[in-house]
Amino acid sequence: MITRKNWLALLIMGILFTSGCPAAVVGGAAVGAGSGTYFYINGELKTDYYHSFDKVWSACEKTVADMRGLDVEPLKEIGSGKISALIENEKVQITANYKAKNLTTVSVRVGVMGDRLASQLLHDKIADNLTKKK
Repeated sequence: MITRKNWLALLIMGILFTSGCPAAVVGGAAVGAGSGTYFYINGELKTDYYHSFDKVWSACEKTVADMRGLDVEPLKEIGSGKISALIENEKVQITANYKAKNLTTVSVRVGVMGDRLASQLLHDKIADNLTKKK
C-alpha cells in the first residue's frame, strides 16, 4: 500500500512539473492576461508589456495621476524607473524595467505585504493607458 501511495504522489508531482504550469514551478499565482502572464511573487504582481520603456513609463505616471496619488516620488533612470506614491492610504510602488526594444516589465506592490487585487487594478489601468490614443 505504501508503494502505491508513493507512485501516486510521484505521478502527480511529475505531471505538475512537466505540464509547464508557471504557478506550480515558481510557487506563485499566475493569471492570464492580454499583455502576457501576471506573476504574483513575494507581494509583487509582475507582467511584461509589449511597448517601449518610455511609453510604459508614461502610462504608469498617468495611472498614478488618475488614481490621485499623493506624495508621488518618481525616479527614472536609463532603462528603469520606480514610482512611489500613496494611493487611497496605501503605499504603492510601481517599478518598470527595460527588457528589449518593445518589451518592458512592470512590477506593482500595494501595501507592505502586497495586495494582489489592488495590484491587478493598477495593472489594468496601466494597460488601459497604453491602449488609449493620445
